[in-house]
Amino acid sequence: MTEKVPLGDRLRYAFDKTMAAGPIALIGWLAILSILIIAAAALFLTVTRIAPEGGESLGFLEAFWASLMRTLDAGTMGGDAGWPFRIVMLLVTLGGIFIVSALIGVLSAGVDNKLDELRKGRSQVLESDHTVILNWSPSIFDIISELVIANASRGKPRIVIMADKDKVEMEDEIAAKVASLGNTRIVCRSGDPTDLYDLAIVNPQKSRSIIVVSPEGEDPDSQVIKTILALVNDPKRRAEPYRLAAEIRDGKNAEVARIVGGREVQLVLADDLIARIVVHSSRQSGISAVYSELLDFDGCEIYTAEQPDLAGKQFGQAVMAYDSSTLIGLCDRKGKVYLNPPMKLVIPKGVKAIIIAEDDAAIRFAATAPQIDEAAIVAPRRQEPGPEKTLILGWNRRGPTIAQELSRYVAPGSTLTIGAWTPDIVEDVASLRLHGENLTVEHRAIDTSNRGALEALDVPSYDHVLVLGYSDHMAAQPADTRTLVTLLHLRKIAENAGHHVGIVSEMTDVRNRELAEVTKADDFVVSNRLVSLMLAQASENEHLAAIFDDLLDEKGSEIYMRPVGDYVRLGVPVNFHTIADAARRRGEVALGYRRKRGDDAGNRGMGGVVVNPVRTDMLTYEAADRVVVLARD
Repeated sequence: MTEKVPLGDRLRYAFDKTMAAGPIALIGWLAILSILIIAAAALFLTVTRIAPEGGESLGFLEAFWASLMRTLDAGTMGGDAGWPFRIVMLLVTLGGIFIVSALIGVLSAGVDNKLDELRKGRSQVLESDHTVILNWSPSIFDIISELVIANASRGKPRIVIMADKDKVEMEDEIAAKVASLGNTRIVCRSGDPTDLYDLAIVNPQKSRSIIVVSPEGEDPDSQVIKTILALVNDPKRRAEPYRLAAEIRDGKNAEVARIVGGREVQLVLADDLIARIVVHSSRQSGISAVYSELLDFDGCEIYTAEQPDLAGKQFGQAVMAYDSSTLIGLCDRKGKVYLNPPMKLVIPKGVKAIIIAEDDAAIRFAATAPQIDEAAIVAPRRQEPGPEKTLILGWNRRGPTIAQELSRYVAPGSTLTIGAWTPDIVEDVASLRLHGENLTVEHRAIDTSNRGALEALDVPSYDHVLVLGYSDHMAAQPADTRTLVTLLHLRKIAENAGHHVGIVSEMTDVRNRELAEVTKADDFVVSNRLVSLMLAQASENEHLAAIFDDLLDEKGSEIYMRPVGDYVRLGVPVNFHTIADAARRRGEVALGYRRKRGDDAGNRGMGGVVVNPVRTDMLTYEAADRVVVLARD
């Protein structure tokens, strides 16, 4: 037997349910109460025949209208005469004041709540062909800047950002840190990118591309993988595949991310990317400028384009077929990338060409056959590498990857000295996993911002010096400040020794690079910017991640900077076709050159590095100049 609920409790429960419906329900109850008060007053006046002094008694409708007017406007009763009538109208007016006041309060609260919802960014995005960025990190500003450049030729481009952050704060930070948005409009929304309901807000089904950045906080890779899982396995997802680029910090999590995302996702392994470029830059000054140029939308880019006229030609012939573009590889129908394949390879039908060009419209065959100066080409000379001494100052989570990558390239008898002090540095050094036995590692516990400690290391005796930021234990600005102090000490030590020291430094914030120029280091690798450029490019080119994986893999072809004198005679004007042909004969692809001349029009603020030069221009090279090549060794 169930206990019977009293009628009063049931009515109270029903009232509570209607009140929970929000402002509309409150307005409804106020309207009902108003009608009851007005109807009761009208009925009372009709029954009692009370009328204004000197006037006739009112019918129900007239009494209802008079009561309604006094409910809405208290001033209406100012002209009433006769105390009985005045008292009735006063009561009606007091009830009206209460109701109208409550109504204004309800409406005000409802408007405030609606504005608060809009401020929080929870409304549905109705854009199409837009770029979606999920999560928030310092990299997002460089990503936006690059996408703005890429969107310059598009009509009404849109970037939609969703992160677990206040919408207004996101908009304010973007306005403060992105110099220009051009014709691109930014739409911010607050939400959890791992939640299917929240993801629907940014309308990924109609997006052009999606970028998932690694968020700040603990275990960011798990958040990225969960976001990919939510996108790819959404029951309401579109049929065609997404163009999805995602940042993964720890390479150990890459396999899981690939399983989750399948062929739809391009992974940018942030720490691996930075570590490899740091190592390459330490061994070849200026190489980071080449990578930056290839990743930057404002300059030459890597394109994958249909080139049916290449079918049936040998790859070596195709390399020489362009004046203003550089063919570097092929991409088959399955998306497999082949950089610098054998020069005698006959290009099959249906493959795409991987080309460096200023713009996709600039990709076209040369009008005439290339002019090669055979007399200027020199025979190749083989130089056996010797042992190297490398010094790493500072430490962060990328340190083990840098040491591992370095061990792939050095000759037997090489040494690596790590000078740093962090809570786990001893364990990190002891657990380093190196390739082969060519590299010996030792550790010195020192304060890298202390001049005396640096002098005790005999810095000028090292072939390469790498300065890493303490980004795991400090915020970006303090970490870069400490790096700058270390660089200034190294500059003074090198000056006192009268010896050039090859220094490569990792910077966290691109804004500090200009400050660091005074230290005269050979190269700066701005970690956040490189990751941002890679993500932005990957969102526009579905093969870019695979291309850079091959570029940075020691098993494939890599970018090298070699003396121009190893390819052509010095002091003699030659065109770049001649250099490209000299490289082709060695199984290499010439990408550009470096000429350190202040008056060189091709310098462009990249330390004299020019990628994809016009091949018909005649230039004279010196012993210090370098040619940038894509080679297997």
